[in-house]
Amino acid sequence: SNLQSAYSGESQAHMRYKIWAEKAAKDGFANVARLFKAISLSEQKHATAHFMALKNEVGSASDVAGAGFGYGPTAQNVQIALGGEEFEIAEMYPVYKATAELQEEKAAIKSFGRALEAEVDAA
Repeated sequence: SNLQSAYSGESQAHMRYKIWAEKAAKDGFANVARLFKAISLSEQKHATAHFMALKNEVGSASDVAGAGFGYGPTAQNVQIALGGEEFEIAEMYPVYKATAELQEEKAAIKSFGRALEAEVDAA
C-alpha cells in the first residue's frame, strides 16, 4: 500500500539523516549536522503517523523506498537529501494523497496531508 511505502521511506530517511548528521559533525559542519538531526526527527514523526494509520493492518510488507543512498562527503549527502525531499513534495505525497482521496481512506488522507505540509515547510 502507499501507506506502507511512505512508512518505509520515512523510516529510512530518519536513519539516513541521523547517520548524515554524525558525518556532518565529523566533517566539521555543525550547522548542517543540527539541520540533519532536526530533519531526522521530522521524518520519524512522519513514519510514526503513517505507522499509526496502518495500526489495524497485520501481516508483512516488502517495500522499496526508492530514495537516494550513500555515505559520501557532506555536500553530496545534502544533495541526496534535497533530491529526496523535492521528490516527496512534487510527486510522492501529492499522488499518494490523491489516491487515498479516491479510495476514501481517511487515515491515509490525514497522514499524507500532514506529511506534505511539513515537507513543504521544511523545504
